[in-house]
Amino acid sequence: MALAEIVERIQAEERRAGLKPGSTRLVAVSKVQPIERVEAVLNQGHRLFGENKVQEAAGKWPVLREKYDSVVLHLVGPLQTNKARQAVELFDVIETLDRPKLARTLARLGKETGHCPPLYIQVNTGEEPQKAGVLPADADAFIAECRDLELPVIGLMCIPPLDEEPSLHFALLAGIAARNGLKELSMGMSSDFDRAIAQGATTVRVGSAIFGERVYS
Repeated sequence: MALAEIVERIQAEERRAGLKPGSTRLVAVSKVQPIERVEAVLNQGHRLFGENKVQEAAGKWPVLREKYDSVVLHLVGPLQTNKARQAVELFDVIETLDRPKLARTLARLGKETGHCPPLYIQVNTGEEPQKAGVLPADADAFIAECRDLELPVIGLMCIPPLDEEPSLHFALLAGIAARNGLKELSMGMSSDFDRAIAQGATTVRVGSAIFGERVYS
């Protein structure tokens, strides 16, 4: 499935949901994709990308940014505190703020450097022990804690369990965001972004449906 087809499907879902055209941003998740595939998407004019790992992004995007202007880069994978400084320098948005220690680290870096990118809090809506994210029951308190630290939290993100209906998790995330006055929702991937848009996603994260199956070395 090509970029143009994904964009058309997003536009169709926006119409179906009665949303203003362009309400949903598309993050093209380029993790472990060959550089020629990434450049093929860049050459089609797309400029919003997501990466899972700081180290991989650091080896890929500084060079690409010299060649292509206006790139916006989201971190959509787990962030270790020892990589936080590099992430703040490299990414325009961090979607995976998931624990108090990381929040304190980002707040400290923000004060030291005078800059912190916009942040999404990752919520573990399925309460899966192997998955990162604050638990739904703890989300309100963690949002308040991040605000006390003066962090620029703008929204929430989630990755639903593979074996459960994702719409239930999207609705749960939307409810947490609404009661906390957060307008941005990053939810929905290649297999379920249509349902995410119906539940109010403002950002969807699509990788293999754009680039093809990932090439792991």
